[in-house]
Amino acid sequence: MFGYGRNHFTWNGTLRELEGSYTAFCTERSGPSMTTAPPSSSSGLEVLLSALQNAGDVESTLNILSVLDELLSAGTDRRIHYMIRKGGSEALLTALVNTGRSFSPNYTVLLPLLHLLAKVGHRDRRIGVKAEDAGAVRLTLNLLKHNVTHARRAAACLWVIQVFCSSVSTANLIGESHGLDVIYHLIPQYTTTHLHTVKAAVNAFAALLCTKANVCSAVSKGYISGLLRLYEDWHSKDTQHVAVAVRHALLRCLHKITDSAAGRQALLSQGGIKLLYQTTQMCLLSKSLESLVEPSVQLMRKCLPKTPLPLTSDQSAYTFPLPGGPRAVPDMDVAPDDSSEESDDEEAEDNQEEGSRDYDDDLEIDLTKLRLRPDPDRPKELLPQYSRLCPELSHNFEELDLSSEPEDSSTASSSSSDEESVPLNSFSSRRRCSDSSPSSSGKHSAAQLEPRDFHSHSSIFSSSPSFRNMVREAREDPPPVQRGDEEDDDEEGEEESHHSAMIDRLLERHGACIPHHEPKLYRSAATKTKSIPGFSILAFPDFWGHLPPPGHEPMAPRKPNIQRQKVFEDVQRFLNSDDIVNHVVFDLEDDSLQRPSDSLRFFSKFECGNLRKAIQVRRYEYDLILNADANCSQHNQWFYFEVSNMVADIPYRFNVINCEKSNSQFNYGMQPVLYSVREALEGRPQWVRTGTEVCYFRNHFCPVQGRRRTAFYTLTFTITFKHNEDVCYLAYHYPYPYSALKAHLTVLQKSVDPAKLFFQQQILCGTLAGNSCPVVTITACPASRAWKDMHQLRNRPCIVLTGRVHPGESNASWVMKGTLEFLCSSDPVAQSLREAFVFKIIPMLNPDGVINGTNRCDLNGEDLNRQWCKPDPILSPTIYHTKGFLYYLNSTGRTPRVFCDYHGHSRKKNVFLYGCSVKETLWQSGSTVDTVGLKEDPGYRTIPKTLDRIAPAFSFNSCNYLVEKSRSATARVVVWREIGVLRSYTMESTYNGCDQGIYKGLQIGTRELQEMGVKFCQSLLSVTKDMKTLYSKRLISHIDLDHSILDHKSHNCFEDDEPPCVEEIEYSTDCPALKGTDLDSDVNSNMANADEEEEGDKGHRGEKHRVGSTGQSQQSSLKSHLFPHQIRQTSIEALNEKRQTCNAVSLTNGQIFS
Repeated sequence: MFGYGRNHFTWNGTLRELEGSYTAFCTERSGPSMTTAPPSSSSGLEVLLSALQNAGDVESTLNILSVLDELLSAGTDRRIHYMIRKGGSEALLTALVNTGRSFSPNYTVLLPLLHLLAKVGHRDRRIGVKAEDAGAVRLTLNLLKHNVTHARRAAACLWVIQVFCSSVSTANLIGESHGLDVIYHLIPQYTTTHLHTVKAAVNAFAALLCTKANVCSAVSKGYISGLLRLYEDWHSKDTQHVAVAVRHALLRCLHKITDSAAGRQALLSQGGIKLLYQTTQMCLLSKSLESLVEPSVQLMRKCLPKTPLPLTSDQSAYTFPLPGGPRAVPDMDVAPDDSSEESDDEEAEDNQEEGSRDYDDDLEIDLTKLRLRPDPDRPKELLPQYSRLCPELSHNFEELDLSSEPEDSSTASSSSSDEESVPLNSFSSRRRCSDSSPSSSGKHSAAQLEPRDFHSHSSIFSSSPSFRNMVREAREDPPPVQRGDEEDDDEEGEEESHHSAMIDRLLERHGACIPHHEPKLYRSAATKTKSIPGFSILAFPDFWGHLPPPGHEPMAPRKPNIQRQKVFEDVQRFLNSDDIVNHVVFDLEDDSLQRPSDSLRFFSKFECGNLRKAIQVRRYEYDLILNADANCSQHNQWFYFEVSNMVADIPYRFNVINCEKSNSQFNYGMQPVLYSVREALEGRPQWVRTGTEVCYFRNHFCPVQGRRRTAFYTLTFTITFKHNEDVCYLAYHYPYPYSALKAHLTVLQKSVDPAKLFFQQQILCGTLAGNSCPVVTITACPASRAWKDMHQLRNRPCIVLTGRVHPGESNASWVMKGTLEFLCSSDPVAQSLREAFVFKIIPMLNPDGVINGTNRCDLNGEDLNRQWCKPDPILSPTIYHTKGFLYYLNSTGRTPRVFCDYHGHSRKKNVFLYGCSVKETLWQSGSTVDTVGLKEDPGYRTIPKTLDRIAPAFSFNSCNYLVEKSRSATARVVVWREIGVLRSYTMESTYNGCDQGIYKGLQIGTRELQEMGVKFCQSLLSVTKDMKTLYSKRLISHIDLDHSILDHKSHNCFEDDEPPCVEEIEYSTDCPALKGTDLDSDVNSNMANADEEEEGDKGHRGEKHRVGSTGQSQQSSLKSHLFPHQIRQTSIEALNEKRQTCNAVSLTNGQIFS
């Protein structure tokens, strides 16, 4: 490890020299009693350690300790660890026992021995166990008891005890020997003398509190109250801030002792929260006390009493009766029977997105599971039913010979509806909103509508006539005169006609031309959508549509210490309830709530909506509680709700208090999105990023039933609304409802030329709630009905794309929207792709979850992306039939060329792919399997590499191709393993933005997400067989390959995950040590002035110790200060005499010279 040169001092060289000379050296000074030496094969260090254990006089022991200290101090920790491996800790402990067990110990030897033992033992993980074996634990405690009045001796014993406590059993042994009491009583009230000893006592006490037994003992003896009073005393009297280290150490004790519930309760009952809050506010006034603020804040967070969420139950407000009885396979065109009893609630096993836990021990290393394809999960006789999902194979393409209109063509969707009769262009202009107010008669006209008329209590966007009757009753309008049934029907029809006419005028006046969006089609689709609560209201943004903002939106800068500020506000809520309103203003389960007239109004009973409860905490602050996924009690993250009755230019704080993910991109520049009705009526129908003072951290709330190991996190943000009495919508991310998908597919179907593009929408199956799961086929029509052209069509490879298996990942739907629109466009690349492939697209695998606003699961309470191994045909019909369709394609020789499942990722930036590779999995896991002989097609990297060149939001370095055990039931792994698709991917899109390329520092929007869908399609050119034709100049010119723009250098970005948040998201389990005040520097400062008498002027000495204890750096702490100058000089001179022939180095005053 260390070489020995002619002109350079090295440790091993010195020890080898000592090996041959030290025996004579000791004999000369001590006589024959010390002539026993280790065998000649021993190293010089072993000679020293053996001599230390057998030394018989003070001078020899001091000389050996001096040599060890000099050698260990002149270098890094590697030397100390080498000494530990050679038995250094045992030798020091033996010497301690031999020296300390006498009736009158010699402290001239004991002090340097204790100091060296503290420095070495601090780096030995087993020092506590070794000390117990050597009998040094109780001996050191006894030495402390006999030297409580000797500051330097007591400090040395305390440091050694602190080191011993690295072992739980040793700490318990000291506690059983009354060490806890002895050390606690060594901690004095404020003093300026012997600060290093006081600090040593506090740190030793904190070290003892590493065990449950000692914590229980300390709590039962009332030590928490004493520690709080001590901290208060030191805080109030340390006006010059010379004892910051002691105050910090006291906070460490409080951190340790409050690791138990009894400790937290004791601190709470003793007014600890109030004391910590008051002292922290004073610390904020001085920069020199910054090191005390964060430990105090963390301690307050940890000790705030656990508060159950103000709910009647942890279970979701939405329950759905699951089908029971025999598990017969339902017909694909018939919705499953939902009339049976409700089943037991199920909890999803994993609520993390793919790729958030790529641990080596989770990697699949069983070569059999990686390479062999398992048997199908169903008999082959069931597969022919999926032949109908390949209509391009049976279609006769008669329109190639006819000049029929698109709406009369056979490319129409297999499901007919009255949506097709609605004109696509019901408006053509965009006008500004009128400023006139509603007429006094209460009859609205399009010119008189105000934003407040569009809130949830308005009847304008109701999809149900009966709802408008309820609104009329709620407003206490005069009931109509009693008429016969026919007259009532006539009135209802007249009202419906008036209602439709008003919407027509409204769209004509204020509607914006949004591509591929038709409000009437959306409303028509929404009336057929089935939800658990029976939604009858349309959210305005979904009906009206969305246009991306004209510019990019940068990530929000994080205000320094913003989380701390929010925690202080929450602590104030606990300490002072004078300004607390605590009034429930919205409850999903209670429509009869009386709301204060000046409070915000909330609503979430619409498609994709999620807000269970809103509580007004202060005048302009609201706690929001999200609804758990249907039929379960967890997965709270997605939110989407309406808010109205606001006052402009007033900052409102919103706290979403029951989020479940342990970290979020909200800590890294992400903002929620907002849609303003007034802005939309004025020609700006846009979801925009909004919110200031955004942060995400763990809170003190807990489940109602007290589920173990369940922590909740707060997402807090502040919004200042632009307009009075506006109606706004807030969401976790850009919403994309199921009804919007249905309307979008209808618009796309009407927009294509059936003579050129084959577009057919079919129903894959029915969902649990009875909604249809659409599957779309897109390909190019053959050039003619000739055999050659038809043969080429029927032999085109398939590409299967799926999305939205997790309802909260709405970004996946925006990417899918971009894919669908591109494939239906006239772009030459899209045309070439249609001619090369048949696209089978299932845009939304979990319609019921999307409709009902769940975050992760379907109505069965299960994560559908964990059901692919053996999906239940009744409880997971969309997964069952998607997998069945893939089996069918495989059985007919049409195994998909590419499979990609679109997802969203809440913890990473950029867009990236996860794939599957046997070799990369084995390499990453460190498997002993020889991969040289394994043959694997590297084509799984083709698409990611292509995307890295053409897609500015894509990050190649965030991709991985590992097969994890925990992901074995996901679509990506199952399709790769069971169907045999080499290019089976999960595409993850960030909720936040990018940290590389032209989008670096920008939040991602719907424009960029749709662009990603386009770029993914363009990357598919790389997997076509006829590369020469497809990569022609004609196509390349339509793919942006400007390297000066797209060189986002993802290959230089090796960090996939975010760095730790600048503020602690979790409660700190311990209080970190102050910089520059580690154990080495404390030990060195204790011996800085060896000539000083222990019983001298304590005040004068205390000042010197105080200066020395706070000014040491890491490098200076390694230099030796353990021994008096005279002793060090004598030993160095003796060593130099023995080195005359080596011409190596000389040691002077602890320094090394060549």
